[in-house]
Amino acid sequence: MATQEVTVMGAGIFGLSCAYAMAQRGAKLRVIETRAIGAGSSGGVVGALSPHVPENWNPKKAFQLESLLMAADFWATVSQTGGLPSGYLRSGRLQPLADARAVEIAQARGHSAQALWRDHATWRVVASGQSEWEPHSPTGLLVHDDLTARLHPLMACRALTAAIRALGGDVLIGPHETRGPVLWATGYAGLLDLNAHLNKPVGGGVKGQALSLRFDAPDLPQIFSDGLHIVPHVDGTVAIGSTSERDWDTPDSTDTQLDDLHARAIAALPQLAHAPLHARWAGIRPRSKSRAPMLGAWPDRAGHYIANGGFKIGFGMAPKVAQCMADLLLEGLDTIPSDFQVAASL
Repeated sequence: MATQEVTVMGAGIFGLSCAYAMAQRGAKLRVIETRAIGAGSSGGVVGALSPHVPENWNPKKAFQLESLLMAADFWATVSQTGGLPSGYLRSGRLQPLADARAVEIAQARGHSAQALWRDHATWRVVASGQSEWEPHSPTGLLVHDDLTARLHPLMACRALTAAIRALGGDVLIGPHETRGPVLWATGYAGLLDLNAHLNKPVGGGVKGQALSLRFDAPDLPQIFSDGLHIVPHVDGTVAIGSTSERDWDTPDSTDTQLDDLHARAIAALPQLAHAPLHARWAGIRPRSKSRAPMLGAWPDRAGHYIANGGFKIGFGMAPKVAQCMADLLLEGLDTIPSDFQVAASL
């Protein structure tokens, strides 16, 4: 039987993950990227793989849970195949609790986690003061969950690229010929193209700004405090993010909003006060109208498919998205939840 040829447009997290999953199943992959590996929102610095809270359960949350539970094996195999690290670690997360009501809600979510996450992960209310690496909590209590993970966005994209090439696929920069079915994973620009093609708004972008500091804490848990993700990485940096901006002048510029994030992070963790600045980053995250990923066939374009709209959860969703898109393109098997179908955003 001839090897199935597939083209993936876009070398961000969705495009590369889907290409890798299809290459694993024996397809001949050609990934075409117009700018650079991990361009756009996939080249950020934060890399937090954070679960939805364990309550008001729905298919989106169930899909994300399954993807987060797949992640350790997924990223280990990627690194083993291509020989490059992704920076993945199931690091866990600490969150301060502001008052008695917050404690009550957190304890209820702990009971929900027992039912929904079962023995896969825990969500617990714990006493603060166990470590210097924790945010101040007015109640003296913190939420600790051990499901939250992290990876280094650019390291992960490069690891996927190496794995695809090791499996015989091509990852190409610039204009090249497409071969076979085409999967469009082109982020914010791709959503604008869909808007124009369908003559209706199905998605857009939200600008995010983030920064990273030079601070070596690679095995410590993430902190979520004052609306900030504070994420230690394997390369000796700690990432802090992010803003959410619906209006902007330039997509990749940073401004005083990032200075505010920096100050708030230091207020949460004073030990970061003297950490040198490593990088400032800004980019546009693709957000579908439904706020869920858009997966499936491109309406009215036979042989063309869409994987887009990762928004803030793209890296966490990637292993399961890749599995679903490989099922669809290679086997004709539609395992995509109805809320994620392209039609849900039309």
